[in-house]
Amino acid sequence: MSDNGRGAGPDFIEALARGLDVLRSFRPACPSMTLSEIATATGLARPTVRRILITLEALGYVRAVGRGHALTPRVLELGMAYVNALNMWDVARPHMEKLVAQTNESTSMAQLDGSDIVYVARVAVPKIVTLGVTIGTRFPAPATSMGKVLLAALPAETLAATLAEPTRSGITPRWQPSPGELDAVLREVRAKGWALADQDLAPGIRSVATGVRDGDGRVVAAINVTVHAAETSVETLREEHLPRLLRVAADIGHDWALTAAVPVVTA
Repeated sequence: MSDNGRGAGPDFIEALARGLDVLRSFRPACPSMTLSEIATATGLARPTVRRILITLEALGYVRAVGRGHALTPRVLELGMAYVNALNMWDVARPHMEKLVAQTNESTSMAQLDGSDIVYVARVAVPKIVTLGVTIGTRFPAPATSMGKVLLAALPAETLAATLAEPTRSGITPRWQPSPGELDAVLREVRAKGWALADQDLAPGIRSVATGVRDGDGRVVAAINVTVHAAETSVETLREEHLPRLLRVAADIGHDWALTAAVPVVTA
């Protein structure tokens, strides 16, 4: 690495940039490096590298190993400051933005709160006719695709207690199924792994949803694609948007599992 193409100006701290160059010069194939090897890898002068290594060793980020130096576990703190600052919705958002770019339709994520779903993340596309949703919006779960997915993932005893709770959404959905009708729908959702809602909540609103799983395989949230019925057919929703949705849900779950698996490092 060299200094070429780096930031400039009175506020740019070159010494800090060089210190980061030294830390980044260590690779899996080179866990221990000599001063000369680091100087070659970074493009920095040997005296500069020596001063940086002395500083990093004093701070506990590198240690002497024979004729060379190696990183210590303390460097994990640098990455963990970022990882620990993220919540699961921050991790999901780039994937949701990718899905919106692919479909040109809005996508949301929700979790159950009693018999309602509550929106916890959303990336919207401006539409003339749209569903008024913000973070914290709640809808009756059975009438939404995300709600069907989340309800279908519950154990039987938990499902009954959940459905017994009155909605706090203040909304009367178009579709109000009997217990038998809802049971049949949820059995189908369990078998397929996804759910469709065709104007069940309100006229003109269609959506398809699937679950997002954590590292233990549990459905902890649902993600959907929402369209307007006058613009997008059920066939398009199912055949074009659903495969993309399933891939994004898997990618989010994978990233959640990786984030949860990273150990918390304390000094």
